[in-house]
Amino acid sequence: MLDKDRIIRLKAVLARTGLSRSTLYRKIGDGTFPRQIPISIHGAGWHESAVDRWIADPVGYREETSQA
Repeated sequence: MLDKDRIIRLKAVLARTGLSRSTLYRKIGDGTFPRQIPISIHGAGWHESAVDRWIADPVGYREETSQA
């Protein structure tokens, strides 16, 4: 099995997407890029599979909202 649920850090996300840091965080705020997940007190990362979904369809990506 490929390890697609590994956590990748900011530098890897920026390199893979070609986005700038400010654009990435703006897209997160707009809900058009996956949110980061906390991995420590001062660290966060992204699920690689979520970033891959965005790369596959950057224009059509919308963050899934949970309806509780």
